[in-house]
Amino acid sequence: MLLAAVFGLGVTDGHAQTPPSAAEIDWRPRAELPAEARASLPLFCEGGYLPSGRANGVGNAFAVGSDSEQPLEASGLNARYEIDRTLFLEGDVRIRQGGFQVTGSEARYSQQEGAVSVQGPLVSRGEGFLLTGENANYDVDSGRLDINTATFLLHGPEMRGRAGSLSRISEEQVVIADGFLTTCGPSQNDWAIVASDIRLDRAQGFGTAKHVRLEVLDVPVFYWPWASFPIDDRRKSGFLYPQFGSSSAGSGGFLAVPYYFNLAPHYDATLTPQYIHGRGLFNEVEGRYLSSLGETTLQLGYIGNDSAFQEESPGESGERWALDATTRAAFGRGWRGYGDFSVVSDEDYLSDLNRSLEINQATHLQRKGGVTYRSDKQYFDAYLNDYQTISDRIADVDKPYAQLPEVIYAGQTGAGIVEANLESQYTVFYRDNEALTGLDRANGQRFRARPELALPMRALWGFSRPSVSVDYTRYNLDDYVLGDGSFDRTVPVAEWDNGLYFDRQSRLFDVPYNQTLEPRLYYAWSDADPDQNDIPDFDTDLQTFRFEQLFRPDRFTGGDRVGDANQLTVALTSRFNDLLTGAERARFSIGQVQYFEDREVTLFGEGAGTRSRSPLAGEVVLNPLDTLEIRSSGLWDPDTGDTEEGRSQLTFHSTDYRYLASVGHTYSRGELEQSDIAAVFPVSDRVSLIGRWVYDSDLDRTVGSLAGLEYNNCCWSVQVVHQNYLTDDRELDSRILFQIQLKGLGGSDGASSSISEAIYGFDERERRRFGTP
Repeated sequence: MLLAAVFGLGVTDGHAQTPPSAAEIDWRPRAELPAEARASLPLFCEGGYLPSGRANGVGNAFAVGSDSEQPLEASGLNARYEIDRTLFLEGDVRIRQGGFQVTGSEARYSQQEGAVSVQGPLVSRGEGFLLTGENANYDVDSGRLDINTATFLLHGPEMRGRAGSLSRISEEQVVIADGFLTTCGPSQNDWAIVASDIRLDRAQGFGTAKHVRLEVLDVPVFYWPWASFPIDDRRKSGFLYPQFGSSSAGSGGFLAVPYYFNLAPHYDATLTPQYIHGRGLFNEVEGRYLSSLGETTLQLGYIGNDSAFQEESPGESGERWALDATTRAAFGRGWRGYGDFSVVSDEDYLSDLNRSLEINQATHLQRKGGVTYRSDKQYFDAYLNDYQTISDRIADVDKPYAQLPEVIYAGQTGAGIVEANLESQYTVFYRDNEALTGLDRANGQRFRARPELALPMRALWGFSRPSVSVDYTRYNLDDYVLGDGSFDRTVPVAEWDNGLYFDRQSRLFDVPYNQTLEPRLYYAWSDADPDQNDIPDFDTDLQTFRFEQLFRPDRFTGGDRVGDANQLTVALTSRFNDLLTGAERARFSIGQVQYFEDREVTLFGEGAGTRSRSPLAGEVVLNPLDTLEIRSSGLWDPDTGDTEEGRSQLTFHSTDYRYLASVGHTYSRGELEQSDIAAVFPVSDRVSLIGRWVYDSDLDRTVGSLAGLEYNNCCWSVQVVHQNYLTDDRELDSRILFQIQLKGLGGSDGASSSISEAIYGFDERERRRFGTP
């Protein structure tokens, strides 16, 4: 970044006996900054830099261009000229040759040597850059410029530095001797990067540095004998910032040193060797390939001898690995392609070793690839889908089926006032059935189609949509034990959805708002065969009953069951919309299903019902402030007076995301009751407390917690948290996570991602940490 800006600067003179550095010139205490700069400055910063801008009449000491053929222009308050030899200038000296300009207190131009020397102090300001120097020498013929005892400031990343000397040896190359770089404020050297020799090549887009040190409080803590780095948007092979953090084995940590390979403009790779205490040498590699169609990413993790894993799992090999591949392609005209493939060596790999592979902790890893087409009226998706079941505790009968392939088509067309729709699906289901019995052994083909005719009618005051459809399914099964594996199922379905819209305007706390009242009636009828348990369960489940389920005709997901229905839903929704901002400040919804017949279709015993009405389903969403949301939903049985299910959550963040809070409660009668509270609370401008607690009332125990501290100042931060989490064997385990971040440089890995997963809004808080809106 430093060197990308050094080629375009303007110069003016200074007259202080002890000239200030570039950073000291533009640094101001918080109270003296312009209002716009003050508003974007984090509270933990005592001051900041004035916004950058090119001053009127300021010269350009590092202008790029061929100036050697341009005439040299010079002026000053006093001049003395030795004929054909030397020009001496004093007082408000200005020298210019083409794009090169410099001002100072004194100057000497040797016509024979073609050299100009300017005495400072010099102050050079460019767009986003400020440079000072003691004196400068300029070669008229070659365009070389040397500045001694230079200091500089990059306004964008708020990065300052100094150099024993700074030279533009050609139009594309700059050399810095004894360089120093930091994002800390003036006279605050909490950390810095120091190098003996830095060379910047604008033509190649990269720089090199020798004898690079990371210093903390002026004490060296890390050393690189040589480093290469980019100075513009072009990629460059080289080492990336080291990563370090806590290890899940023993009480030690890990250290990773990533190396980036810029192999070609359209593909690259990153190799991350790392040493993990208690496990050994672990390697991760990522490769990316970019084409005119899209991007493909391949990630691989490997450890040859995991000593901790061998101790925990006697008899197991210490060799462990994981692979994850993704691809996305856009073929044009609505056609796209995609692919995802994940595989691991064992079920504990993701919790023990995974740091960068984009695989979530799961019991089944998906492998899926296909093509899709989408337009305004049609949708098509054809893919192959399979899974790796990584948990040994999952029985063969509970492992999911592969779809080899699955083809989905949906279309819509209109004929006058009539709307015609079609949903269809063809699937070949397969799984290993050698150890299975009965219907669980079945594999085979399923075709399902659902044509529909509807008569949609809409007006400003409401809508009505009657429709009729036929749900047709055809099976052709292998290893089917109940007779002929070829059979079909036909179910007629009728629906009628109706709604009205009433509204009124009023004021509350002097804020104008619009209140709506939206009654809705939805009728569904389905004449399904009550006994469908001779059909295997390939992908079907019973839907969880919630408010949105009130307006669906089928209580099953998947295609192996079609529910019988003769029911009417009565629901009411009211909204309060802020007329000044358009925001929905509140929404209240309640509804209930009236059943006219018993539900007899089951999924092997689940899904039947004899009651004449459902529980009351309700939902409340409150947004009294843009930064506060209260959401609650639940089921209440009026026959028994019991609450069947409830979910409530309050989330809050301050406008700058410094304060975060969330409170939640989840309840399912006879199954689960948990409470959850989380917060990030600043106790000062620099120190914040971080915490989360999850309590299970049925188990009468804590099932998860997070507690820690965060410290910020204007150039670095540190997070330290202690986490308790529930393992697969229902025991609480704990670990220490920490992260150190140097502003503008990055830092260690570990705590931030875990906190973001646990606390709402923390990822946005991290993004804004150093004042980025």
